Amino acid sequence: MVDRIETMSAPLYSLLFKTVFTRMEPEQAHHLVVTGLRTAHRIGFGGILEKLTRPAPELKTQALGLEFPSPFGLAAGFDKGATAVLPLGSLGFGHIEIGTVTAQAQPGNEKPRLFRLPSDRALINRMGFNNDGAAAVRRRLEKTRQRAERLRSRGRHTPVIGVNLGKTKVVPLEGAVEDYLSSTKILAPLADYLVVNVSSPNTPGLRQLQEIDSLRPLLRAVREESAAAAGRQVPLLVKIAPDLADADIDAVADLVVELGLEGIIATNTTISRHGLRTPETEVEPIGAGGLSGPVLAQRSAAVLKQLRDRLPEDVVVISVGGVVSAEDVAQRLQAGADLVQGYTGFIYQGPFWVRRINRGLAKLKKKSKK
Repeated sequence: MVDRIETMSAPLYSLLFKTVFTRMEPEQAHHLVVTGLRTAHRIGFGGILEKLTRPAPELKTQALGLEFPSPFGLAAGFDKGATAVLPLGSLGFGHIEIGTVTAQAQPGNEKPRLFRLPSDRALINRMGFNNDGAAAVRRRLEKTRQRAERLRSRGRHTPVIGVNLGKTKVVPLEGAVEDYLSSTKILAPLADYLVVNVSSPNTPGLRQLQEIDSLRPLLRAVREESAAAAGRQVPLLVKIAPDLADADIDAVADLVVELGLEGIIATNTTISRHGLRTPETEVEPIGAGGLSGPVLAQRSAAVLKQLRDRLPEDVVVISVGGVVSAEDVAQRLQAGADLVQGYTGFIYQGPFWVRRINRGLAKLKKKSKK
């Protein structure tokens, strides 16, 4: 019965996507999906869904000093405000990374700011860290943590929760450290792990913080503040762009080792438009923004290899960018990723995409043991 539901879900979602979602503005469609998930969870379907999608026990993964139910999780950007952590977790994600969250609430960039490239199964976004601010997100996370603890005590599946932090747009670069420290102080106590995002292309000047002279004091300060605020060593990672030169990637890797950080997330969206099938006449009018989807897979995999070659084994690498299948995820894991994240594939393949990936990973794992 479960297999029949899964077999039917892919073509049904594809039909829904073509006939309904493609006629809607992408951001509106996104909010509709999130609202639907939250409603289903609230009226009791979360438990039923979990029975269909819960990751197999053999997929449990140790990383960052934590146990992840699956090595596959949801990248930051989908649930910016921690409004649907548990409903998303009930789909089978091993972790949910919320955010990007900034110290101050901000509306983000002007709409439209999210665009589909169906021929490439890709997205371009210039959202600009739209979110309700750290204080509002903290209140939601407190409630989410309480609910998760109740579910966990009953043996239910709950995801690891990461918190992705960014710079408030109106804060100048010279005030970036204090801005990140404000959100760190508020959110570190509720995070299983923290991510410093200095790689989004949609906040002016943000990527300059990837330069080592700027990044070193920022990461050192966030490390100290997170431990003080949480009363424990919160695993800290930095998220980098795929557009960094190889020498800069090595420099960030060396800095992570120098500061004793737990890991790196590679990679964010790209400002490149290279390799797209979508005609330039359709892409160019969209304008600026970060590109995600399968077109990013080759570069993301290359950055993963470079990082794994450069970093000690105990430094975690979370690979994100262009994965669409269980085979893609397995290849990243085999290449040295400790965890893998997806986002764009979820938009194009629907809620049972996660289950298909987890089932595929479990089958590949069993096959490798024979």
